[in-house]
Amino acid sequence: MRLKGSALLFLLLAFLLIIAACSGDGGANTDTSDTDGDAGNEEASDDDPATDAEAAGDQVLVFARGGDSESLDPGSTTDGESSRVTQQVLEGLLEFDKESFDLTPGLAHDWEVSEDGLTYTFFLEEGVTFHDGTDFNAEAVKVNFERWADPEHEYAFTDDGYVYSMYGTMFGGFAGDDGHVIEEINVVNDHEIEFVLNQPLGFFLQNLGMSYFAITSPAALEEHGAAINENPVGTGPFKFVSWSKDDSIVLDKFEDYRMDGLPKLDRVIFEVIPDNAARLIALKSGEIDIMDGLNPDDAAGVDADEGLELLTRSENNFGYVGFNTQKEPFDQVEVRQAINHAIDKQAIADALYAGYATTAKNPLPPGYLGYNDEVEEYAYDPDRARELLAEAGFEDGLDIELWTMPVARPYMPDPETVSQIVQNNLAEVGVNATIVREEWAPYLEKTLQGEHQLFILGWSGTNGDPDYFLSSLLHGSNVGSSNRNFYQNDEVDELLDSAKRAIDQDERADLYAQAQALISEDSPMVTLVHSTPVMATTTKVVNYVPHPSTSESLKEVELSN
Repeated sequence: MRLKGSALLFLLLAFLLIIAACSGDGGANTDTSDTDGDAGNEEASDDDPATDAEAAGDQVLVFARGGDSESLDPGSTTDGESSRVTQQVLEGLLEFDKESFDLTPGLAHDWEVSEDGLTYTFFLEEGVTFHDGTDFNAEAVKVNFERWADPEHEYAFTDDGYVYSMYGTMFGGFAGDDGHVIEEINVVNDHEIEFVLNQPLGFFLQNLGMSYFAITSPAALEEHGAAINENPVGTGPFKFVSWSKDDSIVLDKFEDYRMDGLPKLDRVIFEVIPDNAARLIALKSGEIDIMDGLNPDDAAGVDADEGLELLTRSENNFGYVGFNTQKEPFDQVEVRQAINHAIDKQAIADALYAGYATTAKNPLPPGYLGYNDEVEEYAYDPDRARELLAEAGFEDGLDIELWTMPVARPYMPDPETVSQIVQNNLAEVGVNATIVREEWAPYLEKTLQGEHQLFILGWSGTNGDPDYFLSSLLHGSNVGSSNRNFYQNDEVDELLDSAKRAIDQDERADLYAQAQALISEDSPMVTLVHSTPVMATTTKVVNYVPHPSTSESLKEVELSN
């Protein structure tokens, strides 16, 4: 709750700050093996960060979301709630336009590409410093890319459980792998760096705009070691202050930011309020400034409220029910197809999205390169579902577990109700589904390890390219990382690999269309809906532009009086 200042409160806060300064040890939690949200950063204040925020300045913005971040080391996570925060703290060589996936300069102000598409040269901004005061330069870029690529690198921290799945997905594997496309990285001078590829990669530049490949201070990697995921140090407009797990993350303005006059905010607080309705109440009362995960049914009310503003993101996602295709009974395609026919996707869209969603038939949003509109959508057909279950030997039904995520996401604002609808649909065809609930971090970790049978999740695009959807979720090389379906099809993998290497966009489109046809037949997931995510701000928030990726920089945002 945000408090108004008074002389008495000011004196009290000053006294508390003196006591804290005298008693705090300022240490960082170095136990990165704890992923269930219990391990907090020791620098985090026990006080309400919104209360402390009054001392930070007038421009204090509170952004409320449904769940906490998983990691603040951007390369080691695929979690959108993590990227939302790291986007403010760290920067990459390139950035995306405010409202699209068009590329703009980042830490590189210019770049050149050789005619054969194998050499990329980047010219870096000069005079840029990390939050720890060390210089940003070409060597820092090289260190980061090499730590992601090489599991043996001193800063890879693989023994501490760090996995750089997005690097492997977007660059064809890791150092030493046959498909790894980055042959070498050459530091030309302090402000010029060269990437040499061993084969073309049609979306290499798009990758560099992704938040996963933001640059961390090498000095911070040396200082914090495997605790870097709780102590991010970048060149971004805001610097990390504290993280109270499952509660709040506090960032402060970086006074030496490379862009004059930015950021405009003095402090940003990412606050966790799990319930959508509770977040809306907090927004209306002025306790928070921005909320994600607005219930679509509440959109009309927000739009009519003179003190609030309704915002939407573009349809750049899909929510799904995924199968662990390597675990019984979902190792049988007939069972997977039966579940596809058993779930009433239109009923889910009608009940929960208030017109802000369309049913999905591909694991790729319409409008993307290579979207296959010829794929036939699985019809809601309980009779056909029963026939397929009988063919698989389950004419008397079966018992399964349905794992459901605990937080609202842009593609699914109410996963609990979705799980209940799915549970009821399955019961109608003789499948008894027991709902399993976990906190967000262990949910991601356990589905990564394959402990589930059936699970609910989704995916939002972060670079505007189809490979990010199809390869991340369904390529065999990503089993155990972003491929939580544990799906492997050599023919699909070959199509996706060929599409990666192709430069001609028409050729890429055809390859992706072929892959989607095979994926639909194999049925490794039930693609539920593509949503148009709705969110809300108070009218005090100025210059906030929601990005299709769900992670946008707040450097130009400010609060009006």
